[in-house]
Amino acid sequence: MQEILDKFRNKKIVILGFGREGKSTYEFLRKHIEGIKLDIIDENIDISGDENKIYASDSRTNIIKTHDYIDILKQYDVIFKTPGISFKGKNISDIEDKITSQLEVFLDMKKAYTIGITGTKGKSTTSSLIYQIIHDQGKRVHLLGNIGKPIFTELDEINSSDIVVLEISSHQSQYIKKSPNIGIILNIFEEHLDHYNSYDEYIMAKINVLKYQSKSDYSIYNANDIELTNHLKNVKLLSNQVKVDINDRKSYQKFDFNKDRKLLGKHNDFNIMVALKVTEILGLDIDKACDTIYKFNSLPHRLEKVGTYDDVTYYNDSIATIPEATITCIETLKNVNTIIVGGLDRGIEYLGLAKYLNNCYVENIICMYETGKKIYGMINDMGTNKNVKYFENLQEACKYAKRITKKGTICALSPAAASYGHFKNFEERGNYFKDIVSHN
Repeated sequence: MQEILDKFRNKKIVILGFGREGKSTYEFLRKHIEGIKLDIIDENIDISGDENKIYASDSRTNIIKTHDYIDILKQYDVIFKTPGISFKGKNISDIEDKITSQLEVFLDMKKAYTIGITGTKGKSTTSSLIYQIIHDQGKRVHLLGNIGKPIFTELDEINSSDIVVLEISSHQSQYIKKSPNIGIILNIFEEHLDHYNSYDEYIMAKINVLKYQSKSDYSIYNANDIELTNHLKNVKLLSNQVKVDINDRKSYQKFDFNKDRKLLGKHNDFNIMVALKVTEILGLDIDKACDTIYKFNSLPHRLEKVGTYDDVTYYNDSIATIPEATITCIETLKNVNTIIVGGLDRGIEYLGLAKYLNNCYVENIICMYETGKKIYGMINDMGTNKNVKYFENLQEACKYAKRITKKGTICALSPAAASYGHFKNFEERGNYFKDIVSHN
C-alpha cells in the first residue's frame, strides 16, 4: 500500500466530481499522504452548504466550480475521476493516461483477493449473493464498489488474506488498466448511451474487467451473449476462461433449480450459476453454498413484492432501466395485468419493447415521462387492442393503475428507462411507488 501511495507524493492531483466517491477519495488521500495538496473540480458543488464547509475551509484544497474543465485537467499529474463524470464528445487524448480511480488504485495494490462483477443487469444481486456465500463459510470478506460503498471507505480494514467482492459499473471500469483475480461479465445490453460515444465503447469499458488479468486469474462470462463473445474474440485474454451457458444445468447437479427460492426468474438462474462457479474456484463447500442461495433474499427494487392491496399484488422493479429487464419482469411474474413503463430518454431503442408489449398477455400498459410517450405512440401506431394510457408522472400512473388492475392479478412498475431527471435514482423511484400503492 505504501509503495502505491508513494506514486502520488509530490504530484499535482485533482478529484474530478465530488459526490460520495469523490469525498472518500479526498478523505483517504488527506489521511495517508501528509501535507498533500488537492484540487476539486465539480460544476455542481455548493461550497456554502454545511456539508461542504469543511472542504472549502481546507487551506490545502482548491475548489473549482466549472463545467468546462478539459483544458484545466492538462495541468495535473493525476486525475481521480468519479464514475458519474462522462467524457462523451470530449477530446481527452492529452489526459487519458493521467486518469485513475479508487478501483484502479485498489487493484494495483493487490491488497486482497478480488472478485469483480460487471454487466448491464444483475451486478448487485450477483455481487451480494457471492459475498453472502463467502461470508456464510466463515471467510473475511468485503462487499464494495458500485453497490454503494466506495472502496476507500474500508481500505484500511482490508487484510491480505481477505476476499473483496467488487460490484463494478462500466463507468468505474472504463479507464482502468488493472483487473481483478476473478473477473465476471454477466451480460451486455444497450444502456448508458448518454455516457458513451458508442455502444462499442460501452462494451469495451466492461471488458476491461477481464482485459488485464494474468494466467493465474479467472474470467467468467456469459456464453449466450453473442455480442459480448464476439467482442471478446478481439481481446487476448491470458486468464483461465469459464464460459457459463444458461442451458447447461447438468454442470450444477448439486443445486436444484426447481426448489423453492426467493431469487425468481431465469435471469437469476444464470446469476446463481455464476455464483456457483466462483464457489468452485475458491474451493468452498458447494452444499453450503446451495443452502445460502435457497435462503437468499432478492434485493430491494428488483422484482420486489410490495404487498397485496384490495386483492391486487404490486411489484417494484424500479431497477429495470432497459427494455430487456421489463420483458424479464413480465415473463417471470406471469400474472401481470398492468405494467407501468417510462422514464428518462437516453437514446435507447424502444420499438422492440413496444412490439412485445402489444403482443404479450398484459392487458394494461401505462406509460409515463419521455420514453413512455415514445412507447405510447409506437403501440398506438401499430394498432392495438390493449388499454394503453399516458400520464405525465408516476403518481398519476399509479392512481390509474389502482382503478383498472383486475383483482387477483399483478401490477408492476418496470420502467425500462432511467429515473434521472424525475428522481434522484432508481431507489427513490421505487420507494415512491411503494409508498403510493401501499396507501389508499
